[in-house]
Amino acid sequence: MIENVMPNETTIPLMPCASVPETLEFYRCLGFEVVHEQTRPYVYLALSYRGFQVHFGKAPAHLDPAREDGGGCLVLVDEVAPYHAAFTAAMRATHGKVLGSGRPRITRYRAGASRFTLIDPSGNSLIFIQRDEPATLEYGGSKSLRGLARAVDNARVLIEFKNDDHLAHRVLTTGLARHGENADDLDTAKALAMLIEIATTLGRPEEAAPWRERLARIPLDPDQRYQVEAMLRSTEHAAPLDRPEPVQEPVEEEAGS
Repeated sequence: MIENVMPNETTIPLMPCASVPETLEFYRCLGFEVVHEQTRPYVYLALSYRGFQVHFGKAPAHLDPAREDGGGCLVLVDEVAPYHAAFTAAMRATHGKVLGSGRPRITRYRAGASRFTLIDPSGNSLIFIQRDEPATLEYGGSKSLRGLARAVDNARVLIEFKNDDHLAHRVLTTGLARHGENADDLDTAKALAMLIEIATTLGRPEEAAPWRERLARIPLDPDQRYQVEAMLRSTEHAAPLDRPEPVQEPVEEEAGS
């Protein structure tokens, strides 16, 4: 025990800055306030957002922002959704779109998710995490699920925690091919919604058209439809699903590969 020391410490992350102009532009766009800006005799930036600060210093010579392993910061908040909404709105106001791919970018947020990540121009990651995030969160996917439901859950993990859209795409298309014929309607709809989201994020919106067509023909009850629309709302250009028309024939064989 340390005598006469009050427990009121504050820690502030110090991350590398590969480009002062790009760093300031990115964080100012999001609404951060520049508290201190210095380039000589050495780089030092101090930025604040509501109740926390992030600082930046000179990047080491070996730093490669493309690897996105420069530094990191965990930001614990009561609710993550309002932060994601504020940052995406700021991006739209500045850039006319959400920066969902490349660098810098923001990862997607689905209703009920407990975290998202900001990746800045230097490859640093600010991870916003809900304080009451379940301790039993299954980062590796639920082993109790089977068939297409498991593929959907595995794709969720790849998208939300590993930022691997390409592998998530492969998992979902493989899952639909193997299990789509016997899968639950809601699981199929979720898989298609995720494929629409991935296609949009990867800048390949033309690939989303057949997924949308197939999705619109799946009969869902109001609660199921709400769940799927909530997933699609995380896609910048997604529109509400059309009301499904009754179909006489199964649609699993339609476009979806």
